[in-house]
Amino acid sequence: MVNINDYAGLTPAWCAGCGNFGILNAFKKAMVGLNLEPDRILLVSGIGQAGKLPHYTRGNVFNSLHGRPIPVAVAAKMVNHELIVIAVSGDGDAYGEGGNHFLHAVRRNHDITYLVHDNQVYALTKGQASPTSEPGYVTRTTLEGAPSPVNPLALAIVTGAGFVARSFAGDLEHLAEMIKRGIRHRGFALIDILQPCVTFNRVNTFDWYRQRVYKLDETKYNTGDKVAAISKAMEWGERIPIGVIFEQARPTFEDQLPAIKQRPLVNQPQQPAGVEKLLSEFL
Repeated sequence: MVNINDYAGLTPAWCAGCGNFGILNAFKKAMVGLNLEPDRILLVSGIGQAGKLPHYTRGNVFNSLHGRPIPVAVAAKMVNHELIVIAVSGDGDAYGEGGNHFLHAVRRNHDITYLVHDNQVYALTKGQASPTSEPGYVTRTTLEGAPSPVNPLALAIVTGAGFVARSFAGDLEHLAEMIKRGIRHRGFALIDILQPCVTFNRVNTFDWYRQRVYKLDETKYNTGDKVAAISKAMEWGERIPIGVIFEQARPTFEDQLPAIKQRPLVNQPQQPAGVEKLLSEFL
């Protein structure tokens, strides 16, 4: 049986009180809850404070460029679809630099889980406004206030994501459950995590979120209703819903690849002669 010590990593270098600690602890709890050995998972991260998470736990790890964890994650999943592939980003990494990759991975429905640490600010580079910063949020790069933010949940739903959820770094049990459900879902799973930045974002604090977040009651809320899900995704301000916003089963990208139906590419016999013949056509 897997235990929490199996996921012990390096000592985190995050600021004291950072919301990332809650995400890290919830991640470990989710892995233990799913009884997943570290060698069964691949963690792909970009650049930023969120991108450091793989170093503070255990598993196969690939650190990519800023905004580029998804291309690596989908490539790895195609080569070895038996791996549990988890991409880790911040809101800037995911919805700014990596926004194009995010959209196309969603519509193709790659079977990966995307954990986005959404603190509404670029924390690693000292507090600039991010794609999810509140309208009017003043920083050194937005002296007149930030413009209208991206709504990642609504964007994912209308683009075709099969699993869209939101959680809060201050609720470890809820977040661990969302991570487990995202991994169990076959297809692209987005989990946008409200994560306070105690150093650079003095607006969206733990207290600010605790006064506003509420858990969706799935006995009353239909997670399969796309129209209702878009409406719920747009809800923000005095009340902020957390939980599964939308879930729908559809074929994954990997399901449609004949080359991997029998076994992963990584376990198939290599045929270098065939590659040489193909390359010779370009000489």
